[in-house]
Amino acid sequence: MSLFKAREWWSTLAGENEEYDHGCLCVANIDNNSDGLDKVIVGSYHGSLRVFTPHSVKGENGWSGFSAQDVMLETHLQHPILQVEAGKFVSASENTHLAVLHPRKLVVYSITSVSGAVEHGSHYQLSMMYEQNLKRSSFNMCYGPFGGVKGRDFLCVQSMDGTLSVFEQESFAFSRFLPGALLPGPVAYVPRTDSFVTVSSSRQVESYKYQVLAVATDSKTKEESQNIKSGKRVAADWSYNIGEQALDIFITSFPQTPASVFVLGDRNIFCLSELGKLRFMKKLEYNPSCFMPYTSLSEGTINYMVGAHTNTLMVYQDVTLKWAAQLQHIPVDVKVANFQDLKGVIVTLDEEGHLDCSYLGTDPAMIVSGQSEAREINYAQQDEEMKQLQRNIKEQSHKANVLPSRSSEDEVSIDIQMSSSLDEVSHADETQVEDEDPIPSITAKITVRAKLQVQNVRLSVHVPQPLAVSQPQFTFASADSNRPAEVFVSFFLRNNFLPADLKAEVTATYQNSAGAPRIAQGEIKLPVKLVVKPVAPVKMAVHKVTIETNKPPVSLNDIFPDLLGENAGGPGSALGFQHFGGPVVTVLASKTSQRYRLQCDEFEVLWLMTNEVVSRLNQHFRSRRVSDFQCSYAGTLPLPEYFEVLDAHFEIRLTDTRYKELLTQRAVQFRAIQRRLLTRFKDKTPSPLANLDTILEGTYRQLLALSDAVDDNKEAQAKAAGHLGCATRLLNLLIRLWTNMTDREFRILESSLAPSVDDNGELGWEESIDSAITHLLRTCLAKNAKDQTVNPSPLGIPKDTTKVKKHIALLCDRLGKGAKLAMDDSSETDTGLVSEETEKEANKKKRKPSKSVDKEPNTATTDETPGDLGDADVPIGSKFGEKKSPRRDDAPPTLNGHSNNLPSLRGGKLAPLAPLTLQNNKLGTGLNDLKKKKNLESMVPDLDDMGSEPSSMVNGEDDAVFSM
Repeated sequence: MSLFKAREWWSTLAGENEEYDHGCLCVANIDNNSDGLDKVIVGSYHGSLRVFTPHSVKGENGWSGFSAQDVMLETHLQHPILQVEAGKFVSASENTHLAVLHPRKLVVYSITSVSGAVEHGSHYQLSMMYEQNLKRSSFNMCYGPFGGVKGRDFLCVQSMDGTLSVFEQESFAFSRFLPGALLPGPVAYVPRTDSFVTVSSSRQVESYKYQVLAVATDSKTKEESQNIKSGKRVAADWSYNIGEQALDIFITSFPQTPASVFVLGDRNIFCLSELGKLRFMKKLEYNPSCFMPYTSLSEGTINYMVGAHTNTLMVYQDVTLKWAAQLQHIPVDVKVANFQDLKGVIVTLDEEGHLDCSYLGTDPAMIVSGQSEAREINYAQQDEEMKQLQRNIKEQSHKANVLPSRSSEDEVSIDIQMSSSLDEVSHADETQVEDEDPIPSITAKITVRAKLQVQNVRLSVHVPQPLAVSQPQFTFASADSNRPAEVFVSFFLRNNFLPADLKAEVTATYQNSAGAPRIAQGEIKLPVKLVVKPVAPVKMAVHKVTIETNKPPVSLNDIFPDLLGENAGGPGSALGFQHFGGPVVTVLASKTSQRYRLQCDEFEVLWLMTNEVVSRLNQHFRSRRVSDFQCSYAGTLPLPEYFEVLDAHFEIRLTDTRYKELLTQRAVQFRAIQRRLLTRFKDKTPSPLANLDTILEGTYRQLLALSDAVDDNKEAQAKAAGHLGCATRLLNLLIRLWTNMTDREFRILESSLAPSVDDNGELGWEESIDSAITHLLRTCLAKNAKDQTVNPSPLGIPKDTTKVKKHIALLCDRLGKGAKLAMDDSSETDTGLVSEETEKEANKKKRKPSKSVDKEPNTATTDETPGDLGDADVPIGSKFGEKKSPRRDDAPPTLNGHSNNLPSLRGGKLAPLAPLTLQNNKLGTGLNDLKKKKNLESMVPDLDDMGSEPSSMVNGEDDAVFSM
């Protein structure tokens, strides 16, 4: 038995499928019995009115609880019951009557006992004394001796629009509007000051005198009506800002403490004096649902109860928590009542009608345990037992698994079956690829299997851009071994740029039988024929990559049996593949040497087919049980071509930053012009606008144009990110073949020179890659101790790409000289340095002269900034060491060549717009053109003029060898 739990004395369910809220509970001697015991009155939103007389008898099994005799009265009224109150509401009687508030009616009832004519005893009867029809929808009500009347209670009803209607028992008195009323709040009456206290929609506690409200009328006649449409503005007697919405107001008038106004807020309880002065405030760490000040135990203090949404009842004395008890339900209203044989019972009501009468503390124990025999303590034995327990804990902690164990019963597997052929009818929709042939799609069947039943299975399919899936999300209520979850999804090419990866991820989240969340993952390898199609090979191309092998050449017809197309039946020495909506990649097999060449007019397009050729060659020889097959790359790394793609991506990033800065400046200017215009319009003496309306219209058009430019630049940035990812994957693959890397080294390379380009975060790709490569150059690729002491540069968008290109070239140079990204423990020194003699020996043994990086003198001035790691050996044709032309950061980008339409910037600040005339200047002529189909390249200012002709990568090979 828990001490901190409310002890149930009597409970019942007031009504099934009915709703209750604050105000639906009242405790009073409603039948005016001479014993003065309280009865519990409950009214529901469904119109049911019930009166209970709780009785409970202590037995062997506890309290007897509810019985049918406890129901004193139960009736159904025709309208929802919003609130019930008990008071002296009838003029001809001093008895207690019941006031029931309906949405459009206020009714006062009398509950009387009628003696029975037979042995069944007496029963109770509900009689209507009078009713008041309301002209407005009611919200709540309060009562009290308004105006200082003695022995009677008047009623005040607050409507949904904040109107107060006062009824002096059977007669209507007046209706008044409260100033600034938007939403109704709780209302209460303070007898000592004869005023009403409420919380307005401005979150202020306001007090209004009854006499001020009574005389505030502008009607010429003395007749009052509920259909008022105007009136004198009443002034609040006092107000106090609480800064939050109020849930309830209660007025206390205990003998040992001055009268106080208690306000229950969303997160605080305020105690104010009758004149609006703050006595104390209690900040709550939970969400309250109701409260009830009930007594004052010591002078100057007040005890009150607060019900919480955590099924807890808190008892406070001022700001000190005195008790906390757990309840069975979340209370919406709480009262204190006196019943037979038990005083001070806590009565709670929840929103579903559970009515509980409980008390705090525990029942006295009936069984007293016997006194244990005293014995001497053996301290030596206890020390030995403690040491043994500590040894057991230490052994178990070493054996314990940190990760939660996953039993085989909870296993959920994802089976993926990919179709061997493309769909006959393509499911590609909303595609942006422009090609003469229809864009194909391929369908996969995904099955989620579970050994035991799992709940809330959510299946997600993710593919990288520019690929898309027909439906990325699926939801299943449950899955088990007899009913696996099966779905069919289609993959296709949506955006008009190159995919850097053809892998799709499938993730299933679910809940096991114990309710714990679990996850299962799978991977789909999409076929290359989804994004390329066979075409005739092209003899001439700008960019070329040559892959060397150590085995005789294989016919390309055997390597690409599914992508022959019109090349089927040919000699198999040349095949052409075209990306949908893109250029053609030609694959050539040498007739006299063990080499394969791939060529294309765009460098980044080579990645997909180069990777496909290497993987298919490995698979071809592995299927024939050839274990010593190896691919290699003996040419010069294509760093100049790679740097062109990197510069293009970085230029678009800078353009996006400038567009956003310019958009922010124009938005600030637009708001400033609006404020000036508003000031002119509010001025009582009209003054000329001084062309402010024209400037406002021009700035608005510029905002629209800049917004369109930002959206278009985002599309170009996504395309450039895809191209950079393809180029990075191609460079990593060539470095791996060039240096014969192990899988461990290649994982380190891909984690540093990451091929995934994400421009959505604050940290860009260039600075993160620069930081990762700098870390490699300072650790495992460091040449001496000086390189390890260089401090890394701070992360932030750089002004240009000179430093990151320099570090990438230095990385390639160190790898080309024999440095390793992952050294063995036996050969790894304490400092991790590689001596120059070791580099030279490794270079002689492992590197042919053709594999060395071509050098040229570096005439560029060294920038002594943090992060420099020495001069790199630069490949011929690379421009990473050249001085960049100075860039003006404050120069605004051009929009379709019309830069004069935007105001210039002076010293980084926004310059005022020049005076515009409607006759000579067609406002926003160049900007309106952006609403049409724009060429994105013309919108982006050039970062640098790369200038020279693209270099070809023939690697010293005679073109006649690869003749078609």
